[in-house]
Amino acid sequence: MSKTPDLIILAEHADLLKKLTEWDIAYHQNDAPVVDDATYDAAKKRALEIETEYPELAKNGASTHVGAAVSEKFKSYPHSVPMLSISDVFNENEVADWFNKLADKDIFIELKVDGVSYAARYEKGRLVRGLTRGSGVAGEDITANLLTIPDIPKQLNGDFPDIIEVRGEVYMLRTDFLTLNAEAEKTGDKVFANPRNAAAGSLRQLNPEITATRRLSAFAYTYGELSARNWATQSEYFEKLESWGFKTTSRWAKHARNMVEIQSVYNDVMKQRPDIPFDIDGLVLKVNNVDLQEKMGARANSPRWEVAYKFPAARAITTLRDITVQVGRTGVLTPVAELEPINIGGVLVSRATLHNADEIARLGLNIGDKIIVQRAGDVIPQVVEVAERMSDSVPFVFPDKCPVCGGNVVQEAGQVARRCVNTLGCPAQRIGELEHFVSRKGFDIDGLGTKQLELFISRGWINNPADIFTLISKHGEEIKRLEGFGEKSVSNLNASIEKARDIDLHRFLYAIGIPEVGEVTAKILARSFVKLSDLRSAPLWKLKQIDGIGEVMADEIVSFFADAHNNEILDELLDQVNITEKETVQSIADGPLSGKKIVLTGTLSKYTRDEAKEILERLGARVQGSVSAKTDIVLAGAEAGSKLTKAEQLGITIWSEEDFENHIKTA
Repeated sequence: MSKTPDLIILAEHADLLKKLTEWDIAYHQNDAPVVDDATYDAAKKRALEIETEYPELAKNGASTHVGAAVSEKFKSYPHSVPMLSISDVFNENEVADWFNKLADKDIFIELKVDGVSYAARYEKGRLVRGLTRGSGVAGEDITANLLTIPDIPKQLNGDFPDIIEVRGEVYMLRTDFLTLNAEAEKTGDKVFANPRNAAAGSLRQLNPEITATRRLSAFAYTYGELSARNWATQSEYFEKLESWGFKTTSRWAKHARNMVEIQSVYNDVMKQRPDIPFDIDGLVLKVNNVDLQEKMGARANSPRWEVAYKFPAARAITTLRDITVQVGRTGVLTPVAELEPINIGGVLVSRATLHNADEIARLGLNIGDKIIVQRAGDVIPQVVEVAERMSDSVPFVFPDKCPVCGGNVVQEAGQVARRCVNTLGCPAQRIGELEHFVSRKGFDIDGLGTKQLELFISRGWINNPADIFTLISKHGEEIKRLEGFGEKSVSNLNASIEKARDIDLHRFLYAIGIPEVGEVTAKILARSFVKLSDLRSAPLWKLKQIDGIGEVMADEIVSFFADAHNNEILDELLDQVNITEKETVQSIADGPLSGKKIVLTGTLSKYTRDEAKEILERLGARVQGSVSAKTDIVLAGAEAGSKLTKAEQLGITIWSEEDFENHIKTA
């Protein structure tokens, strides 16, 4: 007696079928998959498990489902022989379950090409109709499109049956796919995610002239309706196909008679995968004897005599062609693996992150190696390990000069990242650094946001910070003619730039973007050196002696001012601005709050957080972000939270806003 599914099982099964139908329509009709193969396969596998346990759900379930209904855009015709799908297996145990039930152990192994299926009907050797898989029962008429593909003969050669429906796969070579996308980017046309999508979208065109331009290729591998057969095995059928004028995957085909041989072919093809010029997503294992194939027959939607041994969806082996180095906005150099393009989980991957030089060393990568790549979280490609060391591979040497600007590359003690120290002059860092330069805590220039900076940089009007101060005099009239600008906006921008020419030392130091030097550190440096010239020539030992300047900070500061590019940019900038060294900071250093560590929390009614912080620092205090046993005072406004609670627990002095104002008045 069969089990009766409960409501939870019924709901799960219905939801899986709904998803599978939606995904099939996206994949087969729209040529735009919305999930990767692994997600689809997992959902289908679960639906089949439920149908095995509850056979009553198998009727019209996943076990009877093939493809998707034909699109209304095309004429459709029934398949004279149903065009079934192939059952998937994902590991050695599942292959063994299938293999051990076979009476004949001669297995013919083909590549599972990741393309789109076609059926081409020939009468007296002439191609008379072409169909897509469609629903498996009926397909879309693509006859005119198949006639444009060179690999599908219009007229068969040699000895062929009077009627035969040849079935196979239309695909796109990776090189042709990359060329297609490159051309599409230039013309603004659709860019495809992978070769399979490109092949499907090209084959299912209403206008066959478009199909003809798409560089499609095709293999043949099986048959549907047949008037007569004069071959006994699948391998002989491949020979027939080639004699008629078709291309097959016979170059990669293998025979196997046991599980060890099957797995050996699987492992070998995984390693060969990047060298195969088109995408594959597994192997197809077929009983070689055609009489036995016909005797074994089919289930509702798949033959019993063949299975698809799928590769892992999110992992593949490919060749490391090169390692390039990118420079980020903060100057950090990031190595990138340049790969032989490979389809991983439905996405063509040609690059993967390597993070840093230590990661390259840890993985033991040489350029030219076969490597395992995966899409982490099915999104970000990353290198997992070396699959095979090639005899002609060569080690990678990390650059000691910035590949963008030629500036020095440093790696500070205790840090993994390597960084270009030419902060002000490196084009790769330019946008980020200029945004920082004009920010409120830096030069505070209104009217120069990201959009404006990108515009002026793209036109070559701003290349370094000094160019900002000659922007209006050199290009003001041109700017007025740009969309979004006018007389008033340019006048306002000019006023903001002119106002910024006079700047306090600590804001100047913050603005020029010395690594590790934020607002607080900039103020410490301004107090300690008063003059920029003294800081530029300060030795490492002197910086390390300053309270609040650690070893890493000191190294960064010295490296920054030692770089020739930075000094050139600074000299140009100093010709345009005036650093006001008004507070020799004795008043700060000797102030009533000198050395006091103060933490702000909550909301003050009369002051912003930055205003209160500025006042406290002018009185000599060191404003910190968190409460510790070394904190001297906590200034608590309204809605103060955990910092106030911790201060009370530690017995730290707590000021109200009124206490704060009283100290200001008496200071």
